[in-house]
Amino acid sequence: MTTTLDQILTNKSVRVVDIAGGWGLRRHVSQLGIHPGDILTVIRHAAMGGPILIMIHGSQIAIGRGMASHITVEDAE
Repeated sequence: MTTTLDQILTNKSVRVVDIAGGWGLRRHVSQLGIHPGDILTVIRHAAMGGPILIMIHGSQIAIGRGMASHITVEDAE
């Protein structure tokens, strides 16, 4: 089952399926090191609709919820 990254619970590992959006968004996400097929873990959701902290390739990255809503993911297990 696929969903978007902003819907994933804390401490859950997921695989990136697709990045929806224009070339600018896809380029920015790619520069952050997030590509289809990568596995990432949601570390924390900030309160009041703030950014989502993820762990990918050994680095922690904060992503805004708007950007996270364009990243389609599936269960990594």
